[in-house]
Amino acid sequence: MYASLLNHPSTLFGQFEKLRRELDDVFDVGGLPSSIRSVTPGTLPAINVGRTPTSVEVYAFAPGLDASKIDVSLDRGVLRIAGERPSGIPESDPKLNGKVHVYSRERGSGGFARTVALPDDIDPAHVNASYRDGVLQISIARRESPQPRRITVQ
Repeated sequence: MYASLLNHPSTLFGQFEKLRRELDDVFDVGGLPSSIRSVTPGTLPAINVGRTPTSVEVYAFAPGLDASKIDVSLDRGVLRIAGERPSGIPESDPKLNGKVHVYSRERGSGGFARTVALPDDIDPAHVNASYRDGVLQISIARRESPQPRRITVQ
């Protein structure tokens, strides 16, 4: 993988990235996506999308979920991943005679849905999904593209 030019503050691109962050702070757009392909920070689940010569691979990082409660659907080239992550914090504790007080909550909970537009050459009849160690892997086969052929002139 190539190293990002945005990570080096001494480069021209690094200086532009620093300026963009400072302008974001001035105009208070910190919670908004910074580009057309990015999402708001905290969006669940985080995903990686890539392709091989034979498939499109989607990895959704969603630890602590029950695999049977994850809904994956593919409709007209749009992949949808939906589910719900329980909070894991009880509403009340009988030992404490009342409501549980939470002082910090960094793990997101509640319902989520992510959609991914896929390339036109996918084969919706050949989709595999597996969930292991908190990672949902979805593999969608790509149709074989027609190869150029030589035509003899009579």
